[in-house]
Amino acid sequence: MRLPGILAVAFILSLAACNGPGNQQKQESGKETQDEKAQIKVPEFNPDSAFHFVKSQTDFGPRVPNTEAHAKCADYLTVKMKQYADTVLVQKGQVRAYNNDILNIQNIISVFNPGAKKRILLGAHWDSRPYADHDPDKSVRWDPIQGANDGASGVGVLLEIARVLAKSDPGLGIDIIFFDAEDYGPPESDQSQKTDARGLGSQYWARNPHKYGYDAYYGILLDMVGAENALFPQERFSTYYAPDVVDKVWGIADRIGYGQYFLDKEGGVINDDHYYVNEIIGIPMINIIHLRPDAKDGPFFKYWHTKEDTIDKISPQTLDVVGTVVLNVLFRE
Repeated sequence: MRLPGILAVAFILSLAACNGPGNQQKQESGKETQDEKAQIKVPEFNPDSAFHFVKSQTDFGPRVPNTEAHAKCADYLTVKMKQYADTVLVQKGQVRAYNNDILNIQNIISVFNPGAKKRILLGAHWDSRPYADHDPDKSVRWDPIQGANDGASGVGVLLEIARVLAKSDPGLGIDIIFFDAEDYGPPESDQSQKTDARGLGSQYWARNPHKYGYDAYYGILLDMVGAENALFPQERFSTYYAPDVVDKVWGIADRIGYGQYFLDKEGGVINDDHYYVNEIIGIPMINIIHLRPDAKDGPFFKYWHTKEDTIDKISPQTLDVVGTVVLNVLFRE
């Protein structure tokens, strides 16, 4: 993912001023008692299991499209989801990258309770960045990265949620999509920064949904949700396109005691997979993403797009926070 250009920022800021969360009626917060929590019966999220799922992806190495590691990880994700979901579809296609390379992509789509009319879409990108273009060591900036946090963490959380859903029915339809080729964009040294050069898998799916006329009540994207001490302010495309969903998710996080992680403050404007789901197919989708809007060394976590985005940077506690919040959203719907 990346920050959009200056014109896009100005545009979204002007719109958000009128339509952003400041002008939306906030859900009333208030910590729940233990009795209240017990009545809702949300299943437990297992952070150790989620961490294992993250590590299983990074063990393949960088999951860059058109590589052996990418193909092997696709097979792994497909097999795992077939253990949990009612139906698993692998949407194979070809997309043209910013440099005119043709990428063979696989969007992995898992369907739970296919007969339910009310559906929630969950997503994360499973590919990893082909360039360590933010590494302080300039000699490795053309090397691919492990992408433990930037990619594998969101998928790991969703794999654990899928394992839970296989045993517990929230009473609605859920679709989980692992989007491909989100991070195959131009290196930082390429000043052209072509429009829509990232999020290639989500663009492909949004224009070619797995089911004719597919729609969802709303969607939640997970990206970079595994770093230690991560904080999740409200990303600005999310508050523009889906302010009610932001209020719902952040309100639930606060009520179950995770308000110190899900901050009731605005974060940056991030051009991620959720942007294309909103723009192309019209499903209101938000992005839960670790952002540091006031950090001097950039808005993302310290090892973003470096060779150091490795499994040792992943915190089971952070995975637990995000996974628990998402499960509470689903089982309170």
